[in-house]
Amino acid sequence: MRGSDFAELKAFIAVVERQSFARAAEHLGLSPSALSQTIRQLETRIGARLLNRTTRSVAPSASGEQLYRRVAPLFREMADAVAEASDATGQMSGTLRINTLGIAARTIIGPRLGRFHRAHPDVVLDIVVDDALADIVTGRFDAGIRVGGRLEKDMVAVRLTPDLKMVAVASPDYLAQYGTPKSPADLHDHQCVNWRLQMDGRFYRWEFEKRGKRLEVAVDGPVVTNHADIGVAAALNGLGIAYHFELDQVGELLAQGRLVQVLADWSVSRPGLFLYYSNRQHRPALLGSFIDCLLDRE
Repeated sequence: MRGSDFAELKAFIAVVERQSFARAAEHLGLSPSALSQTIRQLETRIGARLLNRTTRSVAPSASGEQLYRRVAPLFREMADAVAEASDATGQMSGTLRINTLGIAARTIIGPRLGRFHRAHPDVVLDIVVDDALADIVTGRFDAGIRVGGRLEKDMVAVRLTPDLKMVAVASPDYLAQYGTPKSPADLHDHQCVNWRLQMDGRFYRWEFEKRGKRLEVAVDGPVVTNHADIGVAAALNGLGIAYHFELDQVGELLAQGRLVQVLADWSVSRPGLFLYYSNRQHRPALLGSFIDCLLDRE
């Protein structure tokens, strides 16, 4: 294979995996125009259109998908071989693509970015924050981070946190004006911040449990969101009662007195946050080092 052939195929794989010429060009250290020219040269040499492009998206054509499925594993094997050789010297390099929930990005990954970079300055972390249940294999991610109960069975999972407590919270001003609910049924008489499930657009039914009795409550209110920051902000501004993981901002706001927990005796816990990756792949040393960093083992 000529050097230009290798470069063209590498560019093609980068565009497919990042679904964007701009992101692929940034990853490869090229200008978008240079990358487009490289892809055109590859399509001319092969004699087929490999990518379908619009102003908003790029995706492989049928021929492109076939080519990707054949060559991408070979490039991954080469990358793994280079990584293993690099591991032997103690110097890691390359790109690690992680798909993660917002709560994990804020509470686990963000605070450790500096430490990981100082330990591995030649590694690029490509972090995609996505509260939907993305398929990390289809999305070509090295790993994902999700709440444990939502993991596929064919994944290797590494626990990152204990179980997560969910809490119903409101501002002191809201409770002073509207009163405090004594049971989940009382929520029907209150303004609540609705949570839209990003995977299918449905509203989340708030889950409660007390002495073995489990309830699910559909709530209404002036705000609907799929982002924790908006839900917490709505509660802080007195717009209603919100329901969130205590770990994600809420614990600090409760300690500060800016939010007050209600229905504490009905609180439930969900399985903790887990990093997961396909059991069909050998865990590269780079991913192992990232896991060790998240677990404060390095």
